Amino acid sequence: MKVIEYDPKYKQAFIDFNTDWIVDNFGFLEDEDRETFEKIDEELKEGAMIYFAVENDIALATCMAKPMEGDTWEICKLASNKRQPHKGCGTAVFEASMKWAKTHGAKRLFLISNSKLKPAVHIYEKYGFKEIKPEDYGYTRGDIAFEKLIG
Repeated sequence: MKVIEYDPKYKQAFIDFNTDWIVDNFGFLEDEDRETFEKIDEELKEGAMIYFAVENDIALATCMAKPMEGDTWEICKLASNKRQPHKGCGTAVFEASMKWAKTHGAKRLFLISNSKLKPAVHIYEKYGFKEIKPEDYGYTRGDIAFEKLIG
């Protein structure tokens, strides 16, 4: 397995993995999801990066780092291929996304999740993210948010 930066040939995998994960867990996509999927190229031009864990030319997992306001970056759209074994691939793309943000000036990493997703919450806490209470979670399904300050 190797982790690679965005390659257009895996664009549909990014959309499919995230759509599957969101629909399987919450039943529907939100407008914010559709907007991200429609504007992937624009996000990349504005400094975002999407990582893929790939093995034998098959994408196994994906994650995105994108700039927000100031020196805050969001780590988002972490999802995996539900049709392939992928032990450790999610962690690998998550780490790559955090590293991208840090090397591109992030002083604060931010993410939104849902408290029922216990394995994801555990990963965030393992990497030093702390729960915060924003005024707006941005998604109907979002009920927990985290940040990690980078010294």
